[in-house]
Amino acid sequence: MSAPEPIPAFHATAAGVSLKPQHFEQAMASRSHGIWFEVHPENYLMQGGPRRRGLRQIAADRDISFHGVGASLGGPDLPDADHLKAIRQLVDDIQPVRLSEHAVWSSIDQTYLAELLPLPRTQSVLSNLVAGVDAYQSAMGRTILIENPTNYLTVHSDMDEADFLLDVSNRTGCGLLLDINNLYLSAHNIGIDPKAYINALPPEKVGELHIAGFDADPQFGSRLLIDSHASAVADPVWSLLDYALAHLGAKPVLIERDANLPEFSVLEQEVLRAQRMLDRLREPDYA
Repeated sequence: MSAPEPIPAFHATAAGVSLKPQHFEQAMASRSHGIWFEVHPENYLMQGGPRRRGLRQIAADRDISFHGVGASLGGPDLPDADHLKAIRQLVDDIQPVRLSEHAVWSSIDQTYLAELLPLPRTQSVLSNLVAGVDAYQSAMGRTILIENPTNYLTVHSDMDEADFLLDVSNRTGCGLLLDINNLYLSAHNIGIDPKAYINALPPEKVGELHIAGFDADPQFGSRLLIDSHASAVADPVWSLLDYALAHLGAKPVLIERDANLPEFSVLEQEVLRAQRMLDRLREPDYA
């Protein structure tokens, strides 16, 4: 089987935002320089209708990235063939500039759990994830990025998470999507060293960065932070992004917002803040 073809990279200094149908008109009208958009392809698998037409219109004018949430790449079973076929049809229609998925499991025995569950970092699970990524890339005919999970409790591990994901990348040719918010929450919730994690990643392996908002757990309060994507990006996440950019260099940065949506102009301000951080990397005295 021939290796999947890599796809064009984003402009290295671009910041973007997750896109929801409620914001289609504002997104089309936005004049923010270089802004790009990311969607969950599972929300656009219908064969027609206004949502699919709107996405196609935006893709004709702006870069669109697909960020999958339903493949269960690391589960005990390979990704569902019908699901992959539907995603591929959407890829062929929209021609996204980047594909990514989560390095998690979310289904078992053909039952989808609607959760992005972290994986035990063992050799057997590593083999499952490699097989899942290979199946996804083969179905798409493209390389993908895989995203680090949010950890809420410690799972059995034979290796650090960064080494685990790098091993998958080395075996499959996929890249990495570093979710800074997920890393910050994992550091808070289970004690991962976020700076050591970032330092362990070769810059050439990382193709995209995500930041998002979080909330305290309703029961445990601030002792357990939840990856809600329902609030503004918090200051410590911005600070960790700055650290990551210093190590990794300029990468596409996405503002994720999936709930409690504000006006699009509010999200644009976060995009512009990320863009200013990227622009600083080009300044001669940046350190």
